[in-house]
Amino acid sequence: MDIATQAEIVLREAGYDTWAWTGASTEVTCFENTAIIGFVHVFRSPDELLERWEAAQQVVLSRHSAALRSAGAKAWNVYSVLLAEEPTPSLQRAVERIEENFALTRKIARAGVRTPDDVERALLPLTAVKAQPILSATDFQVRLRVRLKDVSEDVLRAFLGDNSAEDVARMLVEKP
Repeated sequence: MDIATQAEIVLREAGYDTWAWTGASTEVTCFENTAIIGFVHVFRSPDELLERWEAAQQVVLSRHSAALRSAGAKAWNVYSVLLAEEPTPSLQRAVERIEENFALTRKIARAGVRTPDDVERALLPLTAVKAQPILSATDFQVRLRVRLKDVSEDVLRAFLGDNSAEDVARMLVEKP
């Protein structure tokens, strides 16, 4: 799987503008929206990631420094996303510990990124929350009546019936 391409797909679906920058020793996927700027770096292995992430970050930041200086408040939300395809369980914690380094950028670091789902999970901090509510067969009128126990029965009947919003509002204002 091409991790960089998959990361670009996930980021575009999340509303980011993306583009590739080939000025580094490895291709970097740049991304930006109204609040965040970032760079995705892909390494072959966790060893390579641990060895080269700081230099890779520095090259990209140096190249884009003028744009970052003019980014205003967005410059406080610069991300370095560091991904490696190979899983090396013994290095997993060392890779994840990179995220605790807040120098220059915020970091997302993952090893063992092999599937589109892995890429999506790695980029979750940059994407919108996706919730899938479970809707069961429920009598919503009963639930509404329970929640609105302080509202008179006449007003509830009007609200759940064919009365207009204005009529219901008037009833609420005129309640005894």
